[in-house]
Amino acid sequence: MKEPAGQACFLRMSRRDLLKAGLVCAISGFPCRALAAWSPSSGRNEKTITLNDAPEKLWEWSKEVRFQRASAGNVQCLTCPNMCLLPPNARSRCQSHVHKDGKLYTLVYGNPCAVHVDPIEKKPFYHFLPGTRSFSIGTTGCSFHCLNCQNWQISQVKPEDVNCYALYPEAAVEKAVEAKCRTIAFTYNEPTTALEYALDTFRVSRKRNVRGVWVSNGFINREPLLELCKNLSAARIDVKGFSDEMYRKLNAGRLGPVLETLKILKAEGVWLEMIVLIVPTYTDRMEMVKQMCGWFLKNLGPDYPVHFLRFYPQYKLTHLPPTSISFLEEARKTALSEGLHHVYVGNVPNAESNHTYCPGCKKKIVNRVGFSVTENRVKNGKCGYCGRRIAGVWA
Repeated sequence: MKEPAGQACFLRMSRRDLLKAGLVCAISGFPCRALAAWSPSSGRNEKTITLNDAPEKLWEWSKEVRFQRASAGNVQCLTCPNMCLLPPNARSRCQSHVHKDGKLYTLVYGNPCAVHVDPIEKKPFYHFLPGTRSFSIGTTGCSFHCLNCQNWQISQVKPEDVNCYALYPEAAVEKAVEAKCRTIAFTYNEPTTALEYALDTFRVSRKRNVRGVWVSNGFINREPLLELCKNLSAARIDVKGFSDEMYRKLNAGRLGPVLETLKILKAEGVWLEMIVLIVPTYTDRMEMVKQMCGWFLKNLGPDYPVHFLRFYPQYKLTHLPPTSISFLEEARKTALSEGLHHVYVGNVPNAESNHTYCPGCKKKIVNRVGFSVTENRVKNGKCGYCGRRIAGVWA
């Protein structure tokens, strides 16, 4: 599940909205075309390479893709495990990369279609600089095609199909500093499709003491991920199920690369939080929850937070009911019984399981109302009651 891009300026953010947010970004002159979400053909949930679909000419926001290789007249993208092999003038599955004149180019460098200042809790991060704001950027494109996608209007379209804003890395970081944001986040769509933009932005932001945040499905190859980790402080990864069969059916993806991403992020010292959207008839299986949490404990340890989120009907799954709250609470109990220390239930207003409790004394140490922190008793990274160290980045 992708984080919502917000209500005020989703997709086509007006100049007034930009000014209200303190974000004076130049609007591109590129005409907006009708939105058209890709839909599965023949009942199959997968994307196909589109031949002869590259724009006639590259535009201002084109930049050569960093991880690619030539192969017998074709070009292969090495950014994510889809490993798209593109003949001339073809477009990748994510719809953001094209093969032109023997090289692979991204079409989403410095041209986000969603720009907001969000509370860090919206990502959600609960153990990373709580109560602070994050300058949040979204482009178009995604390496998956989730039937339940929340932001399909930007994740499942071409960059030419929406209004975008000229916001290059230096300008994005400057706006983040002006807005007093502690972090800059690539979010809303799948940021791996805009890797070059993120890499350059995080390099600049690190010099300004603005930390880089990655909100992703975790479907990225090892070498690009290691490059990303050089300037990355925190990552929130969607774990959409715990079997390849379910990933293919619900998301047109694969589980294995996502699990490898989690292990690499831990090894590289990046703060990590995970969300698990429970989709009725797909992932509402307690045995799956138990197996997943057992894997988390064994491979990541007990301290990285897990957020179980409630599904609401949308996109191609409008016929399904919302997730049972009782199942979410039972999933949380299962995760805690498996040995995980910090487990949350999200998308459920006023849930007691949305707060943070000390694994030692069990007292509430962070109180939240919606995306706002109303009380924080974590002092110098420790429980304010019993002194136990609480995992996270608190200052």
